[in-house]
Amino acid sequence: FRPSINRKTRSLCKKVCRKSRPMSDFTIQSVKAREILDSRGNPTVECDLTCAHGMFRSAVPSGASTGIYEALELRDGDKSRYLGKGVLQVVENINGPIQKALVGKDVRDQAALDKVMLDLDGTSSKKKLGANAVLAVSMAICRAGAAAEKKPLYQYIAGIAGTKQIRLPVPCLNVINGGKHAGNALAPQEYMIAPVGAANFKEAMRMGCEVYHNLKAILKKKYGIDSVNVGDEGGFAPPVKDASQPLELLKEAIEAAGYTGKIKICMDCAASEFYKEDKQQYDLAFKSDTPNLISGQALCDLYAEWAKNSPIVSIEDPFDQDDWDSWTKLTTLMKSKGVQIVGDDLTVTNTERIQSAIDKGSCSSLLLKVNQIGSVTEAINAAKMAHGAGWTVMVSHRSGETEDTFIADLVVGLGTGQIKSGAPCRGERTCKYNQLLRIEEELGGDAIYGSEQFNKSL
Repeated sequence: FRPSINRKTRSLCKKVCRKSRPMSDFTIQSVKAREILDSRGNPTVECDLTCAHGMFRSAVPSGASTGIYEALELRDGDKSRYLGKGVLQVVENINGPIQKALVGKDVRDQAALDKVMLDLDGTSSKKKLGANAVLAVSMAICRAGAAAEKKPLYQYIAGIAGTKQIRLPVPCLNVINGGKHAGNALAPQEYMIAPVGAANFKEAMRMGCEVYHNLKAILKKKYGIDSVNVGDEGGFAPPVKDASQPLELLKEAIEAAGYTGKIKICMDCAASEFYKEDKQQYDLAFKSDTPNLISGQALCDLYAEWAKNSPIVSIEDPFDQDDWDSWTKLTTLMKSKGVQIVGDDLTVTNTERIQSAIDKGSCSSLLLKVNQIGSVTEAINAAKMAHGAGWTVMVSHRSGETEDTFIADLVVGLGTGQIKSGAPCRGERTCKYNQLLRIEEELGGDAIYGSEQFNKSL
């Protein structure tokens, strides 16, 4: 009889102790999500993750020109709210099953917690919970883990990724817009300036801003005041039709600012947006009623001509996301010219797509967008795979952004040396650049600036 009482007493004591024992300082106490607005006035999701050592918040961006192989950004589809773009289901997924799965777990194991969410979703595209649900929580976990370790976020990320040398990136500033981002006739989506010859990030931003303002003056004089209205990412959308014209305008602005040779040009063509699958050709006038169709080979030759006549160091998404042969031809052609070919829609921050591109020699650089894949761990693995293949990596924002500055710490922590976050205009863009200025100041004499790939162009 007595052993039975002892067993019951011991069991009861264990239960009481478990209930009364305070949770570890580093375990998740709650996860709460809400619907907020992004920079385009569309709903997105924000997450607050609470531990004993604080509350940590993250918000998820959204793209306009998205690759068909990206992880699923879940939307409600209720046309009576935000034209169907609401994210209340995402909020429910975070506040319900994701919170239930994570409460009580230690925030210092990023990979394990990301795996919990990926397993909970159970699909390759994250169509059950939504990549936007998983990412909001994943970034908040990363911030909480950094605070638990009493480290700046970029240093914590460097530790997770095994980065040997952190560095401040060259900012690739999107100053002329076309494609889906603008109402002009330009087919390529972004024309960027990259201050590769700056001594540090602070100087790079000054140089970039001075070119931006010189460009504004040039456009206003040539095309009138309407030409300097800014687009989603803060760039200008002048009324030009020929895709080579912005290159000449950028060279003029760079020279006017006094930085010829020190500032190079990058392009994001987003060619999947003007690829006509039924004709297997590219329409350089896809926004007009009169098409201008050319083959993949002709477009490859056009890029080569532009690179010959302008200081181009990077071309992103030059072809459709399934036009592998054209990608491989251009990558081979541009290798000797020092121009990186960047996969975005082609690779979508997905290790399977990246491996295919590596095997086929289809590009030489990865555009890293955390919301394309949906978790911090997967984004880090994508960057490591790209670096392992000898590629460069450019960390990127999305056209629909928030005030969240996570990617600023991410690019330093991964040591990629390249970032694009729009023009030096609009708060959701400049907040990333401002965070990088703070990081450089914090690192002081230990701060290293630049991209080894871009340095070859000097």
